[in-house]
Amino acid sequence: MTPLTALAAGRRHWVGLRADGTVTATGDGRAGECAVDDWTDIVAIAAGDVHTARNTGRSHTVGLRSDGTVVATGWNDDGQCDVDAWTDIVAIAAGWRWTLGVCGDGTLVATGRNRERQCEVGAWRDVVAVACGDWHSVGLRSDQTALATGNDSRRQCAVEGWRDVVAVSAGSVHTVGLRSDGTVVATGHGEACDVSAWSNVVDVTAGSHHTVALLDDRTVVAAGADDHRQCDLREWRDVEAVAAGSTFTAGLLRDGSVVVQGALLQQ
Repeated sequence: MTPLTALAAGRRHWVGLRADGTVTATGDGRAGECAVDDWTDIVAIAAGDVHTARNTGRSHTVGLRSDGTVVATGWNDDGQCDVDAWTDIVAIAAGWRWTLGVCGDGTLVATGRNRERQCEVGAWRDVVAVACGDWHSVGLRSDQTALATGNDSRRQCAVEGWRDVVAVSAGSVHTVGLRSDGTVVATGHGEACDVSAWSNVVDVTAGSHHTVALLDDRTVVAAGADDHRQCDLREWRDVEAVAAGSTFTAGLLRDGSVVVQGALLQQ
């Protein structure tokens, strides 16, 4: 079987991108979020999340094709899967009920829920990457600064002073950024922001209330909520990629296998 090259994690499912551009998904697929078996020519993936128990099992999955078009499947009550008309897309992100796309010219497109203004990204420019939390959107500019919009109740959008950032990720009420020197910066609420001592980080990912970092020695560190042992990752070795879901963490190992820690199918 063709090996996986990337992971994305949602509330109750995770998605894997294969080297040949096909996609696999595992978990609760009752809303159709795991219906990705016929996807081809995919170069990036994103998994949406849900933040309340009454919405458990209702999520969506997004894929970016090599030709710059986008495909989506799953829960679509707010139009978060209405991406068929998108073109010239170079990056994607999926949140709770909305989807973002970065266009080749650095502008953004958005579809889905906008009650917290998370889709008000029309004025953004020079963006190269995006991330979605539960109620806020984060963008990474080409000059390695960041910007955010949406609910800011816990200062999860307070990224205006960040510099030298090369990657961003967003949780429920926190945002994290990976700096070019391998350190991590965070803003928002909770122990998921306890990342200031980390170093030698090559990738960072935010779950709902936890943060996970992949180190250059291919081990993993984590901070934040650990009620389902989603941060108990000290034994992981030879990790190639990580993705933090709502209450679980998924890791892609060098041998091509995937390990999952936490509550993937929490009710």
